[in-house]
Amino acid sequence: MTKRVLWTNVIITVLIMGLFTLAAQFFFHYSRNSTSVAIIYVLAVMLVARYCTGYIPGIVASVFGVFFVNYVYTYPYMNFSLSIDGYPVTFSGMLIVSIITSTLTTRFKKQSQLINEQEKLLVEAEKETMRANLLRAVSHDLRTPLTGIIGMSKAYLDGADTLPEEEKAEMVASIQEDANWLLNMVENLLAVTRIRVGDAKVTTTPELLEEVVSEAVLRFKKRLPHASVRVQVPEEVLVVPMDATLIEQVIINLLENAAYHSGSQEPIELSVERWPHEVAFFVRDSGRGIDPDRLGTIFDGGGTDSNVSGDSHKGMGIGLSICKTIINAHHGTIEARNREKGAEFMFTLPLEEKKA
Repeated sequence: MTKRVLWTNVIITVLIMGLFTLAAQFFFHYSRNSTSVAIIYVLAVMLVARYCTGYIPGIVASVFGVFFVNYVYTYPYMNFSLSIDGYPVTFSGMLIVSIITSTLTTRFKKQSQLINEQEKLLVEAEKETMRANLLRAVSHDLRTPLTGIIGMSKAYLDGADTLPEEEKAEMVASIQEDANWLLNMVENLLAVTRIRVGDAKVTTTPELLEEVVSEAVLRFKKRLPHASVRVQVPEEVLVVPMDATLIEQVIINLLENAAYHSGSQEPIELSVERWPHEVAFFVRDSGRGIDPDRLGTIFDGGGTDSNVSGDSHKGMGIGLSICKTIINAHHGTIEARNREKGAEFMFTLPLEEKKA
């Protein structure tokens, strides 16, 4: 036990026993009942055991309480005596109860500390799993467009004198698309750096929901001008605590996921609903849906299944994994499910900021 812990124990024990001695004096002055005083000291022992470290402070407080009751509150007053009728049984019982109470309280406190440590270990393990998933997703999602860019640029240079202009334009368009995809990956990685790594929290400020949604859709349309999005937000003015940049990134990721992987040219639906204690965002497409076997792990950063459409984007991978990281840091929820036609991604944000 360090000196700091020792002095902390001493100060806490003296304060608690002093305050409860004043309370005992008050009750005894009006009732002259030593039994009530004994109960007061048992409660004091419980508090000492609760707020001190180790077994010794509680046991010391138990012994102090027993002998103080005998000396001050048992006739003859201000005189220690073991010959009082019934004293050995009564006060020996009080000492035993006090010591047992102190021991049990200290044991429960240690068990609680052990449980907290185990929970912290589980959180750290989850963080490590998330980091591994992100690294796996990054390695895949960066390799795919880079391979496309290298291949297309080499083909363009090798056939610069023989390829028709139309085919050259298609190659440049493909290179541009993969470059935009890489830009999105970089923005996703930058988004993660805005989250405090130590405790996976974000700094939130009240933001107008309509403005955040509008900005996200504008950024999405700049990347994919041919994609169509139908937006529906509540008519009432909603102010939601959030990191606006991160939530915009979540919306963009989900919209791009629908545009690239739904296999449908129908408009993507982005809607927002006001719930009693939170606000819910829905991104729906009318495509082929999600493989049921992947629904449970789609946010874990795998996302490397083959793409039926044959384009260069094999999976959302890091995009969906980062969506989950951002929403969890906002104390919200995120999930994916299939509809009768197409897929639906939904995430929620609390309307009131949750305190740690």
